Amino acid sequence: MKRLYWYVLKTFLGPFVMTFFICVFILLMQFLWKYVDDLVGKGLDWNILAELLFYAAFGLLPFAFPLSMLLASIMTFGELGENYELVAMKSSGISLFRIMRPLLVVALIITGMAFFFANNVLPHTNLRFTTLLFSIRNQRPELVLKEGVFTSEIDGYSIRIGKKDSRTNTLHDILIYDHTNNKANESVTVADSGYLKMTEDKNYMVMTLYNGENFAEGASTPGQRNTNFPFRRDRFEKQVINVRVMNFDFQRRDENIYRNTYRMLNIGQLKFAEDSLLVDYKDRLKNFMLNTRYTYHLDRRISALTMENDSLLRQLEMQHHRIYDIDSLMASYQSFGAPEFVQNALYSARNNFQEINNIENNLYGRKKRINQHMMERHRKFTLSFAVLIFFFIGAPLGAIIRKGGLGMPVVVSILLFISYYIFSMTGEKSAREDVWEMMAGMWFSSLIFLPVGLWLTYKAVTDSPVMSSETYIALFKKLNLKRFFRKGTGHEYTPTDQ
Repeated sequence: MKRLYWYVLKTFLGPFVMTFFICVFILLMQFLWKYVDDLVGKGLDWNILAELLFYAAFGLLPFAFPLSMLLASIMTFGELGENYELVAMKSSGISLFRIMRPLLVVALIITGMAFFFANNVLPHTNLRFTTLLFSIRNQRPELVLKEGVFTSEIDGYSIRIGKKDSRTNTLHDILIYDHTNNKANESVTVADSGYLKMTEDKNYMVMTLYNGENFAEGASTPGQRNTNFPFRRDRFEKQVINVRVMNFDFQRRDENIYRNTYRMLNIGQLKFAEDSLLVDYKDRLKNFMLNTRYTYHLDRRISALTMENDSLLRQLEMQHHRIYDIDSLMASYQSFGAPEFVQNALYSARNNFQEINNIENNLYGRKKRINQHMMERHRKFTLSFAVLIFFFIGAPLGAIIRKGGLGMPVVVSILLFISYYIFSMTGEKSAREDVWEMMAGMWFSSLIFLPVGLWLTYKAVTDSPVMSSETYIALFKKLNLKRFFRKGTGHEYTPTDQ
């Protein structure tokens, strides 16, 4: 059995390592597509980009573990089934579950590694990644000129070009407004062509212009009744302008700014933050309930409900219900007192309505922040547990379809992972918006796919024809016969009627 176990392990580890790096690469390409606008045109060094991609790759590992486990399991057992090795093992009296046993141990080890990584390594990786990404986003881009569009990236200047030669980087039909003296359009430069480039230290921008004119307005002459503005016009064949630029060097932000964000915390820190945020949320909700004015008896009942440690008071107040007859109550007032009563009621209702609208957004934001911490804590378990779920789906499914390689297994894996992702996002959104309980929302996809995996494992162990079309055709015919004879045809169905 040891040789068999080693053979199954050797067959599995190769596809797992290969698919793991393929999954990381594909997810990393998705990351680049998402953040390409934040990285282009910033003049970043290659080591900064490599560091960002390194942190991004580590942040994608929790998603790569389940997908690679699913794909590798299908490939391994599909190849064993395609080469009739599973048939030989079963004919020797070895059940499929015993064949899966060494890989089950590997799946448990990878599940533990995924949980350890998500709880201990991923928070630090997210902190470094977020800090570096925001530092890059705040980095001022190098001057990127577009045809027919004014660019104001250089302090004190507004530049427009008519055409740009991508082969020689020559700019044509250049228009420059000088606002360095905080005066609009005081100095204007027009040139037929030119070049713009940054110095190596990125402290100056050199503008070399050809065949142009400078237009400048001078200061007015003080003390004169009719104010005159001198005007100056100069022609040039070549002009070089050195412009001082600021904040073009890369500056890292302080990591302590994002250290307490929910994605940078482990389970213990998340639980502590949840308790603190929940206490603050309840205090604010309690103060809002106590400060809102209703009727006397309703105020007493609301006050009793806020007393969490006094169950007797809450029970006594809830037992006394009063139903008011508004018509009788209004008739008991004199004619001159009724309008004042109505006005006071309207005034209180409007004040309460305004107060509720003001506090609603504040409480909603705080509750959403609490939900984010709870979701992140559950996600560390669900993504790790997904590795085990996908093993119980991939291994029996590979034994059933009996196809190895990267053809059918890749298609099946993508469809299953997309389905899992859709169910997961549905549950997370419902939990985040308090439509479902947090436990039900975050574990929704696991509760659906775990029975599917156990069912597939049972079918594969018992050699049930799950993927056989003849089985479903026979079942369909049988259902049609039952439906036909349920309506009544004048005789009962017997096997001789076929």
